[in-house]
Amino acid sequence: MTSPLKEDGSLPKTTTDIKSLAEDQGIEAFKDIAFGSIAGIIGKVIEYPFDTVKVRLQTQPHPPIYTGPLDCFRQSLISPEGGLRSLYRGVSAPLLGAAIETSSLFFSYRIAQSALQAIFPTLPQEKGEKLPLSALVACGAISGAATSLLLTPIELVKCKLQYPLTTAHPGDPALKYRQPTPVQVIASVFRNHGLLGFWRGQLGTLIRETGGSAAWFGCYEGVLSLLSQSPPPPAPASTATSARTSSSSPVHHQLLAGAAAGVSYNFVFFPADTIKSRMQTEEGFTASVG
Repeated sequence: MTSPLKEDGSLPKTTTDIKSLAEDQGIEAFKDIAFGSIAGIIGKVIEYPFDTVKVRLQTQPHPPIYTGPLDCFRQSLISPEGGLRSLYRGVSAPLLGAAIETSSLFFSYRIAQSALQAIFPTLPQEKGEKLPLSALVACGAISGAATSLLLTPIELVKCKLQYPLTTAHPGDPALKYRQPTPVQVIASVFRNHGLLGFWRGQLGTLIRETGGSAAWFGCYEGVLSLLSQSPPPPAPASTATSARTSSSSPVHHQLLAGAAAGVSYNFVFFPADTIKSRMQTEEGFTASVG
């Protein structure tokens, strides 16, 4: 991450300084968008069946259709729609959403760090030097809040596509009609609620993403810092740096920190996610297809 300030804490003054800063920021922005998009798509393919089960459990009516996650998996696998097809229903829109979400999250996280460094010159300004954990948590919250604005419409479409087919039975001639495409859902929302209808559940998404992203980045950086306190392997003096960064940490440390961060993200603000899912599917399946 490149700070907008020079080493002495002043703003760049010469054309060369400004050009160099712009080039650095442009490269970092490209990396955030490109790598974030790839990571988001891969992660979404792996997690989507579990996310489908989560949404179906969160939005099932009373009396409940499923007794728990395993029963939801079982019923999805033996459904007339087909096992994997049922679990991956509507995955096309979330794949695009995952690319947008992850790239936006990391891009805004970097921008938030640069903004804090510009506002508070007492913060570390050296390239590659980490900010205090409290500042990183705040940057995570800012990035989550910004990302929620892009994520809510995608989450709305995703949840409506994942909504359980409570009235579907084998041989039901209307079964195919009750399985809308993303385009049908988008058209229905726009027709019934207008453009602002896509931001239904924005408050729940805002709470989840702001708090969840603060928890994710805070936990990730905190766990990585704890793991990095172990003596590092000897390194040539020419490659030594004044501060250890996540990019210099062993891969297994990054994996453990990422796993802990994912648990904290999903656990701490899960109630907000449940409220959001219910708000976005409360009209029921019939309304979602018009």
